[in-house]
Amino acid sequence: MPPSPQQQQDRQAQQRLAILSHAEEVTGNVSLTCRYYGISRNCFYKWQRRYQEQGIEGLRDRSSAPHHSPNATDADIVNKIVYLRQNYHFGPMKIRMYLQRYHDIDIACSAVYRILKRLGLNRLPASQRYKRHTRYEKQLPGNRMPASPHLNGKVDGAGRNGSRGRSMPGRRSRERAGCAGVRRRSGRRGSGP
Repeated sequence: MPPSPQQQQDRQAQQRLAILSHAEEVTGNVSLTCRYYGISRNCFYKWQRRYQEQGIEGLRDRSSAPHHSPNATDADIVNKIVYLRQNYHFGPMKIRMYLQRYHDIDIACSAVYRILKRLGLNRLPASQRYKRHTRYEKQLPGNRMPASPHLNGKVDGAGRNGSRGRSMPGRRSRERAGCAGVRRRSGRRGSGP
């Protein structure tokens, strides 16, 4: 079983106390002790000052959290974000749009996501996630496909020209018009016969 955070801090404080005692008892030189343990002299003197003021408690790591956060999101906005996520399963973009449209609150999508992640709501449970539809897949191509005229081939009277009741102009229509001997010129302009 891994050691608890309290045990880790106690062990770290004991190691720092051993470094302080090494400088006093073994070497008598702060620079040699710092070089031996791979720490800076500023760090050594900081630990020494804390040990003289607070004892062994001063050698434990302090929290790096800020004392106050003036730009933090208000609690009522966080409550609205949590409500929309839990009751309507909205994502960050939809929550942002909803707050902007109906509550006149302008907040970034990334801020909404950060709040959801901090509260452990960034992933919906498997039962509430968007389910994608399965694709049409069969063992053989065309197996149990619905019958459709445009898939099965040519059907009389159907298609682009047949549905409009006219035929496409071709050789026979030119012959009827008396243009049987006239050939269309192919290629670029100015080319020979």
